Amino acid sequence: MRKMGIDYGSKRVGIALTDESGKMAFPHDVLTNDANLSENITTIITDKNVSEIVIGHSKKLDGSDNDIQTQIESLITDLTLATGLPIHLIPEQYTTQAALRIQGRNKMTDASAASLILDTYLENNK
Repeated sequence: MRKMGIDYGSKRVGIALTDESGKMAFPHDVLTNDANLSENITTIITDKNVSEIVIGHSKKLDGSDNDIQTQIESLITDLTLATGLPIHLIPEQYTTQAALRIQGRNKMTDASAASLILDTYLENNK
């Protein structure tokens, strides 16, 4: 079963998907964070037959939620209502920085960060 990883940002949202077996994460796309975000993610979920969603949990260094976490919670509500799929939160501190170290900045950096989030979930649930 395919899983989706999401790296939520105020301007861009990275999307990663696993292979059909759900064992390997790959960058998929970067979406603009606008009024169509939930609908665009739901379309990918339907088109790619996604069965689970993993979203980066945005925290400050002290472990408390970042300001953007409120927006992530809103997205979780929207996706839950639209799809009914299980959604998991995975701490995502420094995933974008890790993606930058691995590949440098390009149009898929946020999708690569989403792939790192999804890969963390996969490793933790082997």
